[in-house]
Amino acid sequence: MAKAPNKPEAPAGDAPPKKGGKMLMIIIIVVLVLLIVVAGAIGALILLKKGGGENGDHAEAPAAVAPPSAVDLSRPPVFAALDAFTVNLRREEGDHYLQAIIALRVTDQKTADALKGFMPEIRHRINLLLSSKLPSEVQTIEGREALALEILDQVNSALGVPPPPPGQRMTVATPVQSVLFNSFIIQ
Repeated sequence: MAKAPNKPEAPAGDAPPKKGGKMLMIIIIVVLVLLIVVAGAIGALILLKKGGGENGDHAEAPAAVAPPSAVDLSRPPVFAALDAFTVNLRREEGDHYLQAIIALRVTDQKTADALKGFMPEIRHRINLLLSSKLPSEVQTIEGREALALEILDQVNSALGVPPPPPGQRMTVATPVQSVLFNSFIIQ
């Protein structure tokens, strides 16, 4: 009878090493996950330090040159054309009208399709912005470029994306990448 109780103890003796093996596996997995998180945090810090160098002017110049080389030639760009805008400009000296045909460069076709759902708000924001301008503000190339950036911020804001911090415009990925004027007529 002394031998019968020994057999049940043998499997019971094997069970604790299995639990210890499971515990060792869990510890290894936790350590690996922590290493991945730490490596990701270090990588993010390195990228942030490169983007925000000692002098903001040096960080901005390479960013302005980077996008043309970042174009993937295997994928054509995706544009979303907007209907023409015709607005009264703010009075400066007499009545002036602006007619603009705008296209938005977006990240992908899915984003272009999603814009349709936001189009009433996008058109509203662009109409308000265009009608708030003086003719003298939008007659120069610099004025039109500034207007394009304002429209870009308004469209991305309508999509729920806050405007990028000053000086980091080219480094922040947004659904709408740029605003293009296909026609711009002031009368």
